[in-house]
Amino acid sequence: MATKTDRSAILSECCDAKDLVRQKTGILLWCFPTIALFAGLSLATLRPWIWIPAFLIMGVGCLANASRCGRMHCYITGPIFLLAAIYVGLSTMSIVPIRPGIFLFSVLAIAMLACLAEVPLGRYKRSA
Repeated sequence: MATKTDRSAILSECCDAKDLVRQKTGILLWCFPTIALFAGLSLATLRPWIWIPAFLIMGVGCLANASRCGRMHCYITGPIFLLAAIYVGLSTMSIVPIRPGIFLFSVLAIAMLACLAEVPLGRYKRSA
């Protein structure tokens, strides 16, 4: 009879192969866009042109990862990044206010908390 630890190891091994974070695409989907987000802090006129695509790439990447391997934090960060892209678009049209530093810190803090939630909840949602 397999213990909970054995099942977690089997699940982790199975899902690691599908996890986009564990592949080279992770650099394109999350590292480069994160660098672009920080670069956009100092480029006010280009900020929407940098932030909207960066948030969209990260959000779509997270949703794809959630459906591929069931990565726990991607269920939270995917929608958050997409909502962030929408919010930046609305702020560009002067529909909603934005304070770039606080906004970016808030979005990235939520993403970090979602990643930390994997410690007690496990890395992958699906069962083996």
